Amino acid sequence: MTNESLIDPTTKHTTDPFPKQEQSPPGLTDQMSPQPDHGEQSYRGAHRLEGRRALITGGDSGIGRAVAIAFAREGARVAISYLPSEQADAEETAEWVSDAGTDALLLAGDLRSEAHCAELIEHTEQAFGGLDLLVLNAAYQRNRGGIDELPTDDFETVMRVNLFAPVFLARAAVPLLEPGSSIITTTSIQGFDPSSALVDYAMTKAALVAFTKALAEELGPRGIRVNAVAPGPIWTPLIPATGWPDKLPGFGRDTPLGRAGQPAELAGAYVYLASDDASYVSGAVLPVTGGRGL
Repeated sequence: MTNESLIDPTTKHTTDPFPKQEQSPPGLTDQMSPQPDHGEQSYRGAHRLEGRRALITGGDSGIGRAVAIAFAREGARVAISYLPSEQADAEETAEWVSDAGTDALLLAGDLRSEAHCAELIEHTEQAFGGLDLLVLNAAYQRNRGGIDELPTDDFETVMRVNLFAPVFLARAAVPLLEPGSSIITTTSIQGFDPSSALVDYAMTKAALVAFTKALAEELGPRGIRVNAVAPGPIWTPLIPATGWPDKLPGFGRDTPLGRAGQPAELAGAYVYLASDDASYVSGAVLPVTGGRGL
C-alpha cells in the first residue's frame, strides 16, 4: 500500500533545466526564472524561537529570505542586512516577516565596511533591546576563468564580504550575547569540494568552517553555540549573478537527488541550529546538499 503522506525529494521541486539567464551582482529575485521558493506558502512555525532577536546578513533574498521567514514564523524578531541595490527584495522579505506578526528591521549598507558591520550590531541591539541569533549568511561569488584572470579588486570584495564581515560582525556581537545565544554561519559544499571556477569563493567557505569551529571552542564555556550550514546548489539570485549562463541548464542535476535545492529547503536547518532542540550541538557543519558528501 502506498503511503500518500510521503513526498519524493527528487520531485518535490522543479527538475526542469533552468533557462539560461544572467544578472549583474548581487542579483534580484524578480528577475529570476523560475522564481525561488522561500517557504512563503509552506513553512509552518512551532514557537521554537519565541522572543528571540535575530540579525541575518543577506536576509533580503535567497537563503537569507527563507531563514527570515522561518525565524519570524517561529516567533523571532528579525533584522535584515542587505545592499541598498537590494531594497525591493528587502522590503518584500520584511512584508513576510511582518505578516508573521513580528518585527522586521531593515538595515541597508555595504558589509565590506568595518564601520557598517559594527553599526549593524548596534542598530539591532538598540531596536530590539539585545541580540540572541546572529546568522552570517551574506556572500559574493563570480565565475573565474583561471587564477591568472582573477581581478584584485573583485578578489578583495569576495574576501571582505565572505570573511572579513563575519569576523567584524562576530567581534561586535559577542559582548552582547548571553548564554543560550547562537551564531550560525553559511559555509558551502565548495568549502569541502571546491570548483576551480569559484576558487576564491571556495577559499572563503573553507575558512568559515575553521572560523565556526574555533569560535565554538571559544564561546562554548559561555553557553554560546556556534554552528554552520553547508548548502549545495541552491536556486538563489547569487546563481544567475555568478556569470555562467551556459551552466544553468545543468545546475544541481549532478547531485544524487538530481536537482537543485530551493531556499525553503534550508530554513529548517537554521531553525534547528538556532533553537533549544540543538542545545548540545556546537562546532557542527550541517550539510544540505542534495546528497553530495562533504
